[in-house]
Amino acid sequence: MTILPYALGICMVAITISMFLCLVRLVVGPSIVDRLLALDTLFLNATCLVVILGIYWASSSLFEGALLVAMLGFVSTAALARYFTTGHVVD
Repeated sequence: MTILPYALGICMVAITISMFLCLVRLVVGPSIVDRLLALDTLFLNATCLVVILGIYWASSSLFEGALLVAMLGFVSTAALARYFTTGHVVD
């Protein structure tokens, strides 16, 4: 009997709750900076959830998907931050 499936289940529940709270902050956030940080944290939580599902299902292809989600999250956060500070993304 191993404890890994139980620990991964607890992690999935915790990350799901965290994603819900980030979604609430994304919708209700008082400023645009709060919404941008909530979006970045939502991408981070999605990456973690995909990694944990990859461990749970013993599938190595999900780790590539997690890498793609992380890369898209970084690029979108950087582009949105630049847009909100300067008003345009590309000079």
